[in-house]
Amino acid sequence: MGSPLNILIAASEIYPFAKTGGLADACGALAKALRNLGHNVRVVLPKYRCVRDSQYDLRKRPERISVPVGPHKVEGEIYEGELAPGVPACFIAQDAYFDRDHLYGPPAGAYYDNAERFIFFSRAVLELCRVTRFRPDIINCNDWQTGLIPVFLKTLFIYDAFFRKTRTVFSIHNLGYQGEFDRTNLTLAHLPFSLFNADGVEFHGDLNFLKSGLVYADLLSTVSETYAREILRPEYAFRLEGVLGKRAANLHGIANGIDYSEWNPTLDPWIIRQFSDDNPAGKKLCKSDLLQQFDLEQDLALPLMCMVTRLTSQKGVDLVMQVIQRNLLEKAQLIVVGVGDPGYEEFFKNRAGHRLGLFLGFDEPLAHRVLAGADFLLMPSVYEPCGLTQMQAMKYGTVPVVSAVGGLEDTVTPYSPETGEGLGFKFSPYGLEFFETALDRALTTYDDQAHWNRLVLNCLRANFSWDRSAREYERIYRIALSH
Repeated sequence: MGSPLNILIAASEIYPFAKTGGLADACGALAKALRNLGHNVRVVLPKYRCVRDSQYDLRKRPERISVPVGPHKVEGEIYEGELAPGVPACFIAQDAYFDRDHLYGPPAGAYYDNAERFIFFSRAVLELCRVTRFRPDIINCNDWQTGLIPVFLKTLFIYDAFFRKTRTVFSIHNLGYQGEFDRTNLTLAHLPFSLFNADGVEFHGDLNFLKSGLVYADLLSTVSETYAREILRPEYAFRLEGVLGKRAANLHGIANGIDYSEWNPTLDPWIIRQFSDDNPAGKKLCKSDLLQQFDLEQDLALPLMCMVTRLTSQKGVDLVMQVIQRNLLEKAQLIVVGVGDPGYEEFFKNRAGHRLGLFLGFDEPLAHRVLAGADFLLMPSVYEPCGLTQMQAMKYGTVPVVSAVGGLEDTVTPYSPETGEGLGFKFSPYGLEFFETALDRALTTYDDQAHWNRLVLNCLRANFSWDRSAREYERIYRIALSH
């Protein structure tokens, strides 16, 4: 389909090095899938405190980078490791910005200097390319933290011969997080104030990093076909429908996939018993182990539901709280794994113990054990650009109950008792009554052994690999290069 491309994936988090959500999983898996298609791929992210040299066998490169930030030159170092065989991972080290307890800020807020931190990172990505002599055909930027990279290329670097053929694709993982900062940060970025207008980087009086990427990137992508359509409408666009409408012809929806080398019950080292569609018996042992770990009733016949999520309003936590306050725990047990809004955390802490297991935090091995042992996954999201957890859950035979939005609409087909086809349960419009109806359908199916076994088998056999998605990215990269 053409010669191999030099592709740089720039992101603020990439699994396994740093992760707060699906952005990290998607970027890491896409890089590996593109490498499997024969492309020359590398990733770049900040060297946070959580990225330890010994854990990832990192080496410091001899080159250094120097980035103008306001009146100062800020020095940075480059470390290199490997995401996967043949996929280098580059890390930009600058301890004053990145040697901190959290990636973006403590749970209750954001770091005061996030604008400065990611101004530095975005410019440092380009400086890294120059000093390491890696000339990218495509820089795939991801979310607001990299939104200034396309701006720099179209302004400060526009006459730089090194980047003459470089094109950018800006991938939207969640439009709800935009990186809005005071306009004075333009001076820190050394960008001219002539860009600060409605057709440029200005948004309601602020410098908006995400909008900057939307305006200046050569092509745009987002993480599901339905979400690409939704964000053109005011109710999903977070006030950016006008900007996105102007670029609708350049906006491509490509559903994320799942990295089955990481999420696969036949290989998973973190679950008590591996299983598959041909030999699903191990799932019951995983359920028993999970119930024991959370000190819940050892009743394998009782449905076990789970949520593995950020505890935010976007994720539909309010609906789950309401069904708990009604009678959900009379019909099923529930395990919640996540961290987020203190009010939500307090609600679950006050109810933990009686048919409700709780872990406040994120633990990757635990997430695997929960999805392997649960019967149902609850994802009643208000909006969901793609969602990975529902696809991960299905690979483990855990049936999703979801709202019909974004990537949930694209990946979860409703189970039909008449045909025996489908992968889960959906509800629309958004609301408690419709969520409860979907839960009732799910529990009715659970009580019918023949239908339940068929549904679980459907989930175990569903295929959401990255291969198709990576080919779609390859296609739009070539479109960008033809511009």
